[in-house]
Amino acid sequence: MSQNILITGASGGFGQLTTRALLNKGYNVVASMRGVTGKNKATAQALKEAGAHIVEIDVTNDDSVNNGVAQAIELAGSIDVVINNAGIGVLGLQESFTPEDWQQLFDVNLFGVQRVNRAILPHLREKKNGLLIHVSSLLGRISLPFYGPYNASKWALEALVENYRVELSAFGVDVVMVEPGGYATDFFGNLLHPTDDSRDASYGDLAHGPKQLFTNFEQALANNPAQNPQDVANAIVNLIETPAGERPLRTTVDKMGMGDAIVGYNEHLEQVTTGIYSAFGMEGMLKLNA
Repeated sequence: MSQNILITGASGGFGQLTTRALLNKGYNVVASMRGVTGKNKATAQALKEAGAHIVEIDVTNDDSVNNGVAQAIELAGSIDVVINNAGIGVLGLQESFTPEDWQQLFDVNLFGVQRVNRAILPHLREKKNGLLIHVSSLLGRISLPFYGPYNASKWALEALVENYRVELSAFGVDVVMVEPGGYATDFFGNLLHPTDDSRDASYGDLAHGPKQLFTNFEQALANNPAQNPQDVANAIVNLIETPAGERPLRTTVDKMGMGDAIVGYNEHLEQVTTGIYSAFGMEGMLKLNA
């Protein structure tokens, strides 16, 4: 029986690629995005013609999330899988980002995920099964300069996911994340930049660092065609098709050298986590009640 899937941020990047990959596999997909009748009208119509249900969800708005999730359940009959994909990136000196900039970023990358999860979880827990997939980043495991607020939001997301994993395991709800490297998608055309550049001059030549890093990264991507964003969509599909209880908590997707380095880090953390939970007699919370 085909599963019913809700995905956020389906208007571009990994979201649109994943939506199309799932439709090609015969899944029933509810694709959500902002601006269904506005800036994303053409994309929404194209995905609808490809077979997706379309709902409006702005992950920064409680009512939009609650109404959109309810509509998704009504359209599909039920929801089995939720892909928390909506997110934004940044580029700039960390000090130059104002508290309001940070709030804007976290409202999408962290609080938006919590809104969606809170809206769907009563439904999944009642069914005693389901899958939550979260699109994190390799920068949720390591920090690189000039991506500071983004690093912080993804590190926070990783903690959020780890806690959901253990608190939902008894309900048969599987919780995982995908950690992509950098890819050439429209994600990089919508970066959040600091709104206060008054301190940049005091950084001297380092103030030019963000632009130089971005230029170098674009060149690295151009020289590495193997770094195909479709791989991220394929990894998400693979997680959905992996039997419950056999899915890894973290899946890295990268062909530029960072991903392989993070795998060992993730494996070590899993060993540490298992050891600590075992010491406190809680190891059963790490096992999905599939």
